[in-house]
Amino acid sequence: MGHLRPAEQRMARFFVDQKSTVLLNSAAEIAEKAGTSDATVVRTARSLGFDGLAGLREAILSDITGPAPADRLARTLQDVSAASESALTHVLKEHYASVNSMASPEFGAAFERTVDTLFTARRRHVFGIGPSGCIAEYAAMQFNRIGLRSSSLSSSGIGLADKLQEMEAGDAVLMLAYAPIYREVSVALDRADELGVPTILISDSLGTLDGRIAELLPVARGRADHLAMHGATLVLVEAMIVALASRDKSSAVDSLRTFGALRGALDKSWLKRRVR
Repeated sequence: MGHLRPAEQRMARFFVDQKSTVLLNSAAEIAEKAGTSDATVVRTARSLGFDGLAGLREAILSDITGPAPADRLARTLQDVSAASESALTHVLKEHYASVNSMASPEFGAAFERTVDTLFTARRRHVFGIGPSGCIAEYAAMQFNRIGLRSSSLSSSGIGLADKLQEMEAGDAVLMLAYAPIYREVSVALDRADELGVPTILISDSLGTLDGRIAELLPVARGRADHLAMHGATLVLVEAMIVALASRDKSSAVDSLRTFGALRGALDKSWLKRRVR
């Protein structure tokens, strides 16, 4: 950075330290946060060899997210072929490594604190977009079935606003999110901060988000440059369901009995089956 002016050097360091700010804000907003002018923001990006702020964002995004999904799949398939093992064996190995990483005492302590937070909350909001959205909806559904009021924050774009409006003080957020920090993550965190709602993050790439997270549960989704696999995340969510139910066993069982009765009232054939 020797060719940069002092103000540009400071701005370049800001780009490195505050990547999410650069990705999510306009030049004027970045300048305000960095204590400089928007002209300096754009000029620094160009001095670093980019065509402007857009080019800088593309480079940051590529650095954070790594290979594209197609490239990740291609590498995974290459590994399967090179190792002369079946896809089943390969995936089982990946999931074993991810699940095994959750067996540490440190992770167990963080898990117990997470269960405490979720159990005592007025309402739980489970955040996830894309594939993680499916897991978020599953978690919220199962939490509701054991009598813990919950909702999923799985809509993208402006559709998320309706769900965020339901958030109130005394709630808790369980967030499944991965780099980069896209707009929905940022807005959901802002809303939680505004209301003093604790956020628990399940991630393998976002870290502590500058202290905005009450608890971090680092769960690997396979190898970083290979196909993302969510099996270990689902195992963690199901462990939470069991742990939450165990905090008030009679209420959880009664809630599921009520659920079974309602389902039976809708379809008499369900009365001949066990509730699952």
